[in-house]
Amino acid sequence: MAESAEQVHARVMAAADEGGRMPLPSVAEWDVFPWEVVDGAMAAKPLAAPAPEKPRMGEDGVDCTICTPEPAGLIWTNDRWRLKHLAERSGLPLVVMLEPWEHLDFDDLDDAMAAEYGRLAVRIARIVEGLPNIGRCHVMRVGDGAEHLHVWFMARTAGLPSVLGSFAVDWDDILPAGPEEPWREDLVALATALASYDGRVVGLDD
Repeated sequence: MAESAEQVHARVMAAADEGGRMPLPSVAEWDVFPWEVVDGAMAAKPLAAPAPEKPRMGEDGVDCTICTPEPAGLIWTNDRWRLKHLAERSGLPLVVMLEPWEHLDFDDLDDAMAAEYGRLAVRIARIVEGLPNIGRCHVMRVGDGAEHLHVWFMARTAGLPSVLGSFAVDWDDILPAGPEEPWREDLVALATALASYDGRVVGLDD
């Protein structure tokens, strides 16, 4: 079971500075980070000039690191899809990714795969939002970094008013990772519940 809001808050305050603040995450150094401080005030960065789209990792299936037959962090699979956790725990209580085994993007899905994706996305979000101390499960597909479809499911803690909406993604990089045991318990609960519909649990025996 994920930590309660009170447990998360106490743990974060213990790691924060005297003002209760955590260090800025690495995303603050990205070129696409939209904010900067000007004359002591927060301001939007100037919009960069138009430029050609950068190639995504794994374009046309070449050198795609997602296409591995043995992905790390795998917790559930069926013949066409797989669900995995990230290599390291992050600030939110649970973050997982749904991917097709085949090298496909959204616009490559046929009607059957698209329908199956829809059912899986609803089931995953429903299961995650049913876990104790979880307020919402945010579902996000960006796809600017890699061509191989990967959809994020990000659970936020119930009762933390700072961690709401699209900014939950930023808090995932800001907050320190929580304890491993409840994280693993929630992964098992998610994979087991999903396997009750279809597929099987994998990689959670240790």
